[in-house]
Amino acid sequence: QVQLVESGGGLVQPGGSLRLSCTTSQNILAINPLGWYRQVPGKGRDLVAQITASGQTIYADSVKGRFTISRSGAKNTLYLQMNSLKTEDTADYYCNAPWSQHWGQGTQVTVSS
Repeated sequence: QVQLVESGGGLVQPGGSLRLSCTTSQNILAINPLGWYRQVPGKGRDLVAQITASGQTIYADSVKGRFTISRSGAKNTLYLQMNSLKTEDTADYYCNAPWSQHWGQGTQVTVSS
């Protein structure tokens, strides 16, 4: 069972940036693939970005060119760098493996003027 903890969310103005972090007591590099998901009230969870064991990444069309997923073995942390944030990016963000049914508390991102 994967246990992951998200952090780094907050309130930011449109056009601003945030960096989300995801940590685990396990080896972050051993969880593959690993992705960031987001959910707004009344809607399901959507995949935002994913990174594979080989380091290849995929992104939802809505965030391409603005978000970057990466991870550090030294810091045992998965990151989501979010730039040029839009109001429609407002959501709860989660990190998880696509095959895992265990979800953490997530971290809230609010983009507002």
